[in-house]
Amino acid sequence: MNQLTTDKPMATPMTFVQKVLARTRVDGGSSVPEPGEIVQARPDLSFTLDADAECLVRFEELGIDTLAGGGRIVAAMDHYAPAESVRSANVHRLMRQFAKRHGLELFDVGAGTTHQIIVERGYPKPGNLLIGTDSHTVSYGCLGTCGVPVGATDYTAYLATGEIWLRVPETIQVVLEGSFPHGVYAKDAAHVVLRKLGTDGAIYKAIEWGGSAIGELSVSERFVLANLSVEMGAKTAYIQVDDVTLDFIAQASGTRPEPFGPDADAHYAAKHVFDVSALVPQVAAPHSPANAMAVEDVQDVTIDQAFIGTCASGRVEDLAVASRILEGRTVPSSVRLIVAPASQRVYLQALELGYIKTLLQAGAIFIPPGCGPCAGIHEGVLGDDEVAVSTGSRNFRGRMGSQKAQIYLGSAATVAASARTGRLTDPREFLVA
Repeated sequence: MNQLTTDKPMATPMTFVQKVLARTRVDGGSSVPEPGEIVQARPDLSFTLDADAECLVRFEELGIDTLAGGGRIVAAMDHYAPAESVRSANVHRLMRQFAKRHGLELFDVGAGTTHQIIVERGYPKPGNLLIGTDSHTVSYGCLGTCGVPVGATDYTAYLATGEIWLRVPETIQVVLEGSFPHGVYAKDAAHVVLRKLGTDGAIYKAIEWGGSAIGELSVSERFVLANLSVEMGAKTAYIQVDDVTLDFIAQASGTRPEPFGPDADAHYAAKHVFDVSALVPQVAAPHSPANAMAVEDVQDVTIDQAFIGTCASGRVEDLAVASRILEGRTVPSSVRLIVAPASQRVYLQALELGYIKTLLQAGAIFIPPGCGPCAGIHEGVLGDDEVAVSTGSRNFRGRMGSQKAQIYLGSAATVAASARTGRLTDPREFLVA
């Protein structure tokens, strides 16, 4: 899989997650963390967000005056942003007070989705251990970082001790070979893999993504693969580290990190190989992200709402392709096109490049950077029997509002093409090579 490593393999070759936990463990034990073993580790960085701010309350209830440390700690507001209720407003107030009192790095309303904020600043590095109170913490695998989601109680303990216990997962290899056809994206590949593995195919396992096709992908596209790994049940994910990874971090942080990857002869629980060369645009039909099928097979489905955003999308590349598809066109009056840029930085860059103007002229409705309709809380909520196509990562019943609504998932190109026609549409129709 051509991963880069900086150190000589030990006598027992290790997977990516084994190497990370061997480096960060503080509880002694064997030098090679074995699958199933419980390891006490010290993360390099961590975050919490407004949806799990109870952990900050619990920490204060312990009566501890100072945080234990354990690296950079970030707090962000993205699920209930702007606040839709007095309760949410009070949660945000608590977070601001806690951050000021304890010196947390706080990203307030409008900064964007937590994962995008942290990645675009180049905080995570290859081989780092990062924990966070959100299931999509696996997304940091796009930078070769071991991102592990934890519960609010565990995070409270981490704030108090600087350490976290983790069970060492087995690892699955997912290899993408070939070359992506025009109009086909990482989101399409991820849904095909999901269809193969299912939503329970990697429960409490790590997924290592590799293969020649990865080299074609930007960090934004790699982000999608790592992000959707949790929809297969994965505890963490890793995208093979190469110059694309290292150059991105160098530009974002000002420092070029060392490469990091698994040993060549590491043991894997399973290996799955996919050739993307013949891949066509996909959608995941209701009510599972694993229910993938070719868009061209469901183009008779009319939609009420199209959404571009969430931690799985809404980046500059996504707004660029949507702008290209919708330039000079107007979304039908029967369709609501809602766009949430992934972050304030993305918003500003897309504005400078003219994408925002193009999408506004096409009829798009812009909402503040954040989780938006994907969270189903207060922006773009779906009503009974409405149909949406979204760049989000989940389409379970009630995810975006009504239990009776139907959600299809696809790439930003597929969502934009569908918004243009008012029905599910293969984006290749509007993307001439």
